[in-house]
Amino acid sequence: MKYSMSIAALAAAATVSAGPIAKRAAITDADILNYALTLEHLEDKFYREGLANYTQADFVAAGFADPFYANLKEVSYDETTHVSFLTSALKAAGASPVAECTYNFPSTNAASFVALASVLEGVGVSAYLGAAASIANPAYLTAAGSILTVESRHSAYERASLEESPFPQPFDDPLTLDEVYTLAAGFIVSCPSTNVALPVKAFPTLSLGTTGTIKSGDTITLLTPGYTLAAVDGSAPVYAAFITVTGPIFGAATPVDGGFTTVVPEGVNGQSYVVLTGCKDVLTDDLTSAGPAIVEITNPYPSVASS
Repeated sequence: MKYSMSIAALAAAATVSAGPIAKRAAITDADILNYALTLEHLEDKFYREGLANYTQADFVAAGFADPFYANLKEVSYDETTHVSFLTSALKAAGASPVAECTYNFPSTNAASFVALASVLEGVGVSAYLGAAASIANPAYLTAAGSILTVESRHSAYERASLEESPFPQPFDDPLTLDEVYTLAAGFIVSCPSTNVALPVKAFPTLSLGTTGTIKSGDTITLLTPGYTLAAVDGSAPVYAAFITVTGPIFGAATPVDGGFTTVVPEGVNGQSYVVLTGCKDVLTDDLTSAGPAIVEITNPYPSVASS
């Protein structure tokens, strides 16, 4: 029972012109907690809204047998609890917690809801993993790690329900604050004016234009909707960088109508992320031109030699 959805929905943020990201002041623990709270508000509202829109019968009709609906309600409870916890932690630290925003989620039925839930949980795992190194307070780091492990369980459960590998690779992929915000911004319609400004910025949209099963060695299309990177005139090369915990894997990005093509490298599997950059040696937010786009990569399990 494998469902697909438009991954472009995660990259539907308002289009902005490509360019370098301005350097910013050092990020505080309060910034990190509010960044995490922003994501938890989004997930919390997503599950509450979905469980209000779709019934247990809808999920059963879509092929999700009991106790799937009950487990989704528990996932929803977890996300609500994460919101309460982070809100309390910020207040205890003397900081102002951000409030829930107004969102637009593109699911239209129970099946597309679960497909989007799986993608969101995967992004959540990568968000906490990427933010961990910026947390100074050991207590906050432990709390964030505790949430990360639960988000990872959510992700594995939902991937398995979609007949995708619950653990497609040995390491999860970390994302920067700007990369995660770029993916989340596509769902945010507006936020309360009283919310504190987060030290994040969305990159230009990058979406996957290739459908069907994707594996290493395949050529995929990455779309740049509504804008054109300056480098497509041939004055400078563009590279696709697939994000991994050990560092990006760079490959050539070939200009085509509406975007670029690139070859999926070895060493990436499952829910993966790719950005465009003008540098082939190092990747930072300052050097990112667009993205990330989300690419679900399905490679066979490697054989393991017996000892």
